Amino acid sequence: MESLRASILLVEDDEPIRLVLSRVLSKAGYDVAQAADGREAIKRIAESLPDLIISDVVMPRLDGFGLVAMLRADPSTRMVPLILLSARNKHSDIVRGLDLGADDYLVKPFDGAELLARVRAKMVRPPVPFDLVPQDATAGILPVAHFNQEAAREIARTQRGGAPGVLAYVALNELSSGLRERMGTRSQTQLAAQVSALVDADRQPLDLLSRDSALRFPLLMPEMDVTTAKVRLAKLAYRIAAHSFVAGGERMRLTPTIGYTTFDDTTEASPAREALTALDVAATHLDLQPIRYHPSQNIAVSRKKAALEVALRPLLERLGALLLPPLQLAVLAFLAFGLPLTVYSSLARVGWDITPFAYLVVLLALLFTAGLIWAEGIAAMRRVDPPNDPQMVYPPASAIIAAYLPNEAATVTETIEAFLHLEYPGPLQIILAYNTPRTLPVEAHLRELAARDPRFVPIRVADSTSKAQNVNAALAAVTGEFVGVFDADHHPDARSFTRAARWLANGYDVVQGHCQVRNGDESWVSRMVAVEFESIYAASHPGRARLHDFGVFGGSNGYWKTNLLRETRMHGFMLTEDIDSSMRVVEAGYKIASDPHLVSRELATTTLKALWNQRLRWAQGWFQVSLRHTASGFQSSRLSLRQKLGFAHLLAWREIYPWISLQMVPILAFWAWRAGGIQYIDWFVPIFVLTTIVTQSVAVGQVYMAYVLAAPEIRKRTSWFVSYFFISFFFYTPLKNLIAMYAQIKELFRDRKWKVTPRGARGGGSAPAEVEAVQG
Repeated sequence: MESLRASILLVEDDEPIRLVLSRVLSKAGYDVAQAADGREAIKRIAESLPDLIISDVVMPRLDGFGLVAMLRADPSTRMVPLILLSARNKHSDIVRGLDLGADDYLVKPFDGAELLARVRAKMVRPPVPFDLVPQDATAGILPVAHFNQEAAREIARTQRGGAPGVLAYVALNELSSGLRERMGTRSQTQLAAQVSALVDADRQPLDLLSRDSALRFPLLMPEMDVTTAKVRLAKLAYRIAAHSFVAGGERMRLTPTIGYTTFDDTTEASPAREALTALDVAATHLDLQPIRYHPSQNIAVSRKKAALEVALRPLLERLGALLLPPLQLAVLAFLAFGLPLTVYSSLARVGWDITPFAYLVVLLALLFTAGLIWAEGIAAMRRVDPPNDPQMVYPPASAIIAAYLPNEAATVTETIEAFLHLEYPGPLQIILAYNTPRTLPVEAHLRELAARDPRFVPIRVADSTSKAQNVNAALAAVTGEFVGVFDADHHPDARSFTRAARWLANGYDVVQGHCQVRNGDESWVSRMVAVEFESIYAASHPGRARLHDFGVFGGSNGYWKTNLLRETRMHGFMLTEDIDSSMRVVEAGYKIASDPHLVSRELATTTLKALWNQRLRWAQGWFQVSLRHTASGFQSSRLSLRQKLGFAHLLAWREIYPWISLQMVPILAFWAWRAGGIQYIDWFVPIFVLTTIVTQSVAVGQVYMAYVLAAPEIRKRTSWFVSYFFISFFFYTPLKNLIAMYAQIKELFRDRKWKVTPRGARGGGSAPAEVEAVQG
């Protein structure tokens, strides 16, 4: 239980005086902590925030004036009352101390009764910064009753034709009711004061902030349009996530959730109820994104909608399966073939043949892409290792394994055992963050593993529908200074965390490792994927990272500095939340390394159907990221020209290139139509022959570079590389281009239904059936 005695930090370099003052204060019923100077005081405050500070002025290292200035600049200590003591009765010293933010100034010598009277005055009537008056002095916020009155008055004003406004609720996700009760009133007030100070960084003159009994913070923003409010609330969420809170003698990082609604002259329902409803939705995502209220979030509406969906779902799914894909493919065929052919033919009829120019554009695009692929492979040939410091002290680390248990129950236990056998010189925590629609037998085994080994922490994430939500929820339990993110079928190398720590200790914020297939012998599809992954993770990713001066996080076997991941989060509304998070951190100026020698082994898909579904989701997710980040990357002041060109290649060009390369077909069709048959086309035009040789050499080069750079256990399967060359050349590369274009059509149709990739334990059992999911 929390002590009811008020706490005082006494800062005095003269030990006899410090001991005398400590006895006086202790006899008066206060808990007294001591520090010999300002620097030691800062350490004591970090360990436990006191109710009041008494500090001498003249001290070595950091004097009382410097201490006051530091405390008033920190939101977590800004409102702690502080009394200065000094033997110098100089008017200028007294004025300086009070101007810096001291709440009282006592000149030595003084008697104990006077000191205690001044202490009692500050305890009973704690001072409040001027800009927060007349708000709640204990936390710098309005009492909830006063806030409700002001909010009702403001809403009534808008209903009479006043300017619209926004009402938001801010909550701290980790503060369950049990934790709030355990923390006690004083710790809750300390947290509230820090939240208030973080709001102050962007507070407008008309804003009002309060705190309710559940430690939620209603924020009223009168005369505020919704776009501006959303930007302000998003910035507030990031400030809270980045802040290190001090309460009850401990430091903690907390995850804000924010729900908000608007009110204007048409408002009839309760804005507070709407904002709280949106807050509940935000609590299921934990991605720092403020959620605006929508009527569909209402439970009653949702239940009616759910009942309607249950009744109509079979019919809608059958109609969708019958009508939507053919319609999308028809649109794709028209845009890729029909429209260009129509344009070429129509222009030719009026005497303007643009196909030679179009043909040249296609050839240049093919040559440009071929050159980039060769450049990536050549750049990847040079091995780069992280610096190795034999004296390095390895920090605590954590692993987050995200899982959808019905789909991954067969693999997850094996995965956890693999992680428990990792070799890492520092403390290592393993978190399994999973969601499941029903209780499964494997959960009992997971609890047994956790009881056997305290390093393992299983977390069932309620109401989660995505990997992003699982990862975001797990961050509350992370104790490591850096965290590795993995899918549920990954088995990292024994010393992978050791190698990752070396990268992160030497200037990098994220490091992406090499994902290697461990079930390549199960089918021709898994063999193809095994070689493809070597081409991607051993050649393309490290090569691009060196060309672009930034890497990407690929969703698994990636290691983040914990504070950065807490501030970045994963956005569940993106189909490829990993690539989205990569672009956001690169745009913000952080560094991502790509290390092909940081290996983790995973299970590849084994059927063509599963591969199609997986790659279609990836392609659609990349398209979402391209739409979201291409322009913002070019506008980022933190990116160099080289990095901006990398954004153009990685995002814009990957979406445009399949359409350009496919234009060769309608061009040849037009020429055949005009010449009277394909047999009359001159196939031996020098530029065509040269381009064909160069572009087709890329297929050979890619396979060769993948072979040279591949992990030893994959490289010894030479036949896999030979078969991959032929499958890729004649089938897989055209299929991937088709998938990329089809994914764009699906996104334009807002068709975001996808199937979870089935996984089974290697070498045994059947994979669970595919599960459909819909991106919100």
